[in-house]
Amino acid sequence: MASSEKSTGKVLSPSKLAHVVLRTNKFDQMRAFYKTFLGADEIFANEMMAFLSYDDEHHRIAIIQVPGVRDKDYDTCGLEHIAFTFDSLKDLCTAYKQRKAVGIEPGWCTNHGPTTSMYYRDPDGNQLETQVDNFADPEKATAMMAGDLYRENFLGSDFDPEELCLNVEGGADEEKLKVRKEVGPRGGESLPAILASIRSAPVGA
Repeated sequence: MASSEKSTGKVLSPSKLAHVVLRTNKFDQMRAFYKTFLGADEIFANEMMAFLSYDDEHHRIAIIQVPGVRDKDYDTCGLEHIAFTFDSLKDLCTAYKQRKAVGIEPGWCTNHGPTTSMYYRDPDGNQLETQVDNFADPEKATAMMAGDLYRENFLGSDFDPEELCLNVEGGADEEKLKVRKEVGPRGGESLPAILASIRSAPVGA
């Protein structure tokens, strides 16, 4: 065995996450939602499958209609959310306003510390996060997550998206806007209300 192939006790990691596939009983609605939500192109579609892309990958999201699938049950284990990154608060706010104009709105907006994030849901109730990285240096984000303030409040400090976007549009320094406002301890006791808010968020027509 070549030295580069020797076991390190760790499985070789993939180079990237390629795509997510969602099964649904609301095929047409989900297909239309994701095309709108992501500004995606439909690469291939038929009566039961749609492959959507918004970047250089041939598909990032696939929607599949499977006969007999029941509505989502929130009381079972499963995927919690899918996160999509924007390059700046300006871009995050532009997408927020464009979605709001067609009736898609976030149910929870919070500055986690490492990211500034908005949480939506799709027509099936799957959660979607749109975010901006708050640190240009990933090591600083990792250090923040390993620190006492994050341990005290791992959920974040909530914000009003309209206020944030007014500040961005007014020319406020994005780096300053990305700094989390510390609100003291916040833990799992907040989750039921947060999840209920996301699950009631509007998903458009």
